[in-house]
Amino acid sequence: MQRRQGRVNAGLLLLLYQISQVGLQNIPSVTLGVLALNIFLFLNPVRPLSEVCISVKEGFYRKNWQRLLLSPVHHADDWHLYYNMISMLWKGIMLEKKLKSIWFAYIIAVFSVLIGVVYMMLEFMLVKILDDPSYEMNCAVGFSGVLFALKVLNNHYNPGRVSSVLGLQISSKYACWVELVAIHLISPG
Repeated sequence: MQRRQGRVNAGLLLLLYQISQVGLQNIPSVTLGVLALNIFLFLNPVRPLSEVCISVKEGFYRKNWQRLLLSPVHHADDWHLYYNMISMLWKGIMLEKKLKSIWFAYIIAVFSVLIGVVYMMLEFMLVKILDDPSYEMNCAVGFSGVLFALKVLNNHYNPGRVSSVLGLQISSKYACWVELVAIHLISPG
């Protein structure tokens, strides 16, 4: 799991453009802070991705718990960062205004850690159910799990909306689950 070096980061440039289109003054403080932290760590990673990703082997067996904090705020490449941060931008604008900044910051912090714990539990269950120890080695980075949790929360606070998933109109209550399956089919891993 290594980031490609020495190329133009088109995804990062597009992300910065999108942020400028929304306007910094229109982005709530915690959302802006999350965007800034993720962009900063993309440009200046704490360690290589192989040393910050979360897995059963690294997180549970080797008790490298700092990965629970580092894995959500590191991204595999600029497009991974772009898609996650664009999603964060829109979810953050909607939820932070509704929940207020302190509560929203708390939710982001809790979700960031819990997602890694849930990921390890699911991978551990796959090891046991499928009797395949390779699942202990699967290593993940990125903010996608937190975004999925925020989407469920957003759907709770904004019921009755309809989302388009792959061109199909689906109740937002179910759209996050359909999106999860679609993402897994389109981009496994």
